[in-house]
Amino acid sequence: MPKYYEEKERDGRACSGVREDLRTCLIESSCVIEEGKSPKQCLKEGHCRGLLVTFFECKRSMLDNRARFRGLKGY
Repeated sequence: MPKYYEEKERDGRACSGVREDLRTCLIESSCVIEEGKSPKQCLKEGHCRGLLVTFFECKRSMLDNRARFRGLKGY
């Protein structure tokens, strides 16, 4: 479940809400806490996959020329 809410201050970067949720998901995952692996290794194993795909799609939408009129995807 996303933990990002509109009343939080934004850092001004695109996709900042998804980035924050992905970071939190990885840090709180059992892979990092119990197994002691790095977040990068846990991403390769497939943890937090849904947020990773959402973050990728948000970043990819920045390259889309139609996003100039529609706005950036994301939260």
